[in-house]
Amino acid sequence: MRVFRMLLRAVPVLAVMPLAACVETAIIGGAAAVGTTALQERGVKGAASDLGIRTEINDLWVRDTNGQVFMRDLNLQVYEGRVLVSGEVANADLRAQAVQLAWKASGVKEVLNEVEVGNTGGLRTYWIDSRIVRELEGRMLLERGVSSPNYSVESYNGNVFLLGVAQDQTELNRVLQLARNISSVKKVVSHVLMKDDPRRFRGPPA
Repeated sequence: MRVFRMLLRAVPVLAVMPLAACVETAIIGGAAAVGTTALQERGVKGAASDLGIRTEINDLWVRDTNGQVFMRDLNLQVYEGRVLVSGEVANADLRAQAVQLAWKASGVKEVLNEVEVGNTGGLRTYWIDSRIVRELEGRMLLERGVSSPNYSVESYNGNVFLLGVAQDQTELNRVLQLARNISSVKKVVSHVLMKDDPRRFRGPPA
């Protein structure tokens, strides 16, 4: 099961990793995708910068001696230079190494570490997580008052991770409620910033 999961996760990487690697929310490619990206708070330039960060982190992971583990077991989200790493690895050393490598990518403002230590994944978990992400994406798209292109969604072992920008707390509350109402969701972790949060406009640390 672990091998099959690794192959599934490797497909986006081998395809030069579109903006949505694994089961993350993002739409890139073609005129429709450009239009969607333009609607995001980060804009086309910001989306391109995030894609570059994602590509560089994945390259750092792949080149590492533990690259196979990182690509198989970790999820990666990037929005406005903020990087969210989630998933599960066998020990704390692997977790620390993955996060340290993420910090090495050019343009990274922050790395949010949501990686757990354990061994509870597998093929069944992968499909459940994929369904959760697809369902939440669909619900956000249809929900009035929610600007879905501004949210990046991931799920691991039933834990949903949100990254992006909310117009206000009311919008974010709607997204959180949508996520919590999906079957198999255990918890929802939000690293979403408000539109006017000053942290959005800070540069990478010196």
